[in-house]
Amino acid sequence: MRAVDTQGSVFLSTMFGSTQADRKPATASFDVCHAGVVLRALLFVHALVAVGAMFVASTLAVWTSVFAVGSAMALPGVLLWLVVTCASKRLLARLSPEMAAVAVSALGALSGLAGWSLPLLVGPDGMDPLRWFAPAVAGAGMAAAVYYWLRLRALAQVPADTTAQLAELQSRIRPHFLFNTLNTALSLVRFDPVRAEGVLEDLAELFRVALTETGEAVSLEEEVELARRYLAIEQIRFGGRLRIQWELDPAAGGARVPPLMLQPLVENAVRHGVEPAPDGGTVRIRTQVQRGRAVVSIANTVMDGSRNPGHGIALANVRERLRLMHDVATQFDAALVDDVFRVKIVLPL
Repeated sequence: MRAVDTQGSVFLSTMFGSTQADRKPATASFDVCHAGVVLRALLFVHALVAVGAMFVASTLAVWTSVFAVGSAMALPGVLLWLVVTCASKRLLARLSPEMAAVAVSALGALSGLAGWSLPLLVGPDGMDPLRWFAPAVAGAGMAAAVYYWLRLRALAQVPADTTAQLAELQSRIRPHFLFNTLNTALSLVRFDPVRAEGVLEDLAELFRVALTETGEAVSLEEEVELARRYLAIEQIRFGGRLRIQWELDPAAGGARVPPLMLQPLVENAVRHGVEPAPDGGTVRIRTQVQRGRAVVSIANTVMDGSRNPGHGIALANVRERLRLMHDVATQFDAALVDDVFRVKIVLPL
């Protein structure tokens, strides 16, 4: 049996290895629509205005006045640039990095002129070319800085080796789960072939999703359906020892999530909550909408005295992928309270 398991593991590793080798690392497109990027851009520009005001201010009162005037001109320009670039993100994604940088910088120059024009529409200096050149250059420079900061940030967070590791964690279904599922299907073939066919269909769907591209977002509804298939397989294995509770809000199903987000979480719930307990355990999956955001909760009972839910690799993987997709707009919490391990995820809708 161990020899068969070893050969199966080698086969599975080879199959997954060749698949991962054929993949290209996902490239993050320029996107300023995240709340975290908006906040950082505003802080960045206002920090530059604050530092620039120091060069022309002799006292704190003068600095405060200059900073207030500069912020009043910079804020509309920055907000205009953020709105336009957010609305144009799909068009910018089609351009080459060089052309996208030029387009973003040009939008920054126009936004800088728009912000600067508000107090200068009247007065003898309103049409002075030198007065218009500086805000255009400043707007273009700040836009280019934000653009290249986002590109460097994406490259730093998702280099080729990190992408390969995340893809491997995402697409890997534990070999012994595969063997257990196949053994379950074989045991059902003789006396319940229809049920055996359903088990194999669920397994095929799990592997189909596991072997797809890692960079494409899917809906929470699709993830719930995949988790149903996984738990249906485990339900046959554990029988009455596995008790599953579903509390689903259809309104939360449209939230966008990374593929294979729920499956490793419910797998953890079964592996660490149900499998080691002689009497089994309960797994509860709940989705709901709160304050315009989708909230996902995966909870499982933990055997009394067992306080080690695992190494946390799956949790760290899901947390990182959610952060890369939604930045500060998402929230991920995991905690063990009163013999119940609960994972809570908040997603934008």
